[in-house]
This record gives sequence, structure tokens and C-alpha cells, in this order.
Amino acid sequence: MEELMEQIGTSAGEIYNYLNTNGTTTFSKMKKELDLKGNFADLGLGWLAREDKVSISKKGTSVSVSLK
Repeated sequence: MEELMEQIGTSAGEIYNYLNTNGTTTFSKMKKELDLKGNFADLGLGWLAREDKVSISKKGTSVSVSLK
């Protein structure tokens, strides 16, 4: 369990750094560019959302993500 939480935290850090560098982007583009395995992109984004560090919006089928 602890190893899993560490991987989720690491994924959240990668997502945070990506958004800090690249600004607002679509979730699918970010997920592809970061190449996070399994569902760690989803879990990492959820972590950041829970900590109120990101804004998430949906337009049609596209989900955009940015830092707050």
C-alpha cells in the first residue's frame, strides 16, 4: 500500500511540474506526453484535485487541466 501511495504521489508531482511548465493543456495530451503507466495519470490528477491545486474543466469530450 505504501509503495502504491508513493507512486501516486510521484505521478502527482510529475503532473504538477508538467502543468507548471506547459500551462493549461488537455488531460489526454498531458497523459500521452508524461507516459504515466496504468491509471497513475488519473490517480495523480485526483491527488492534485483533492489538494485543490488544479482546475479541471470539460468542453464536449475534452478535459482541460491547469494549475490554480
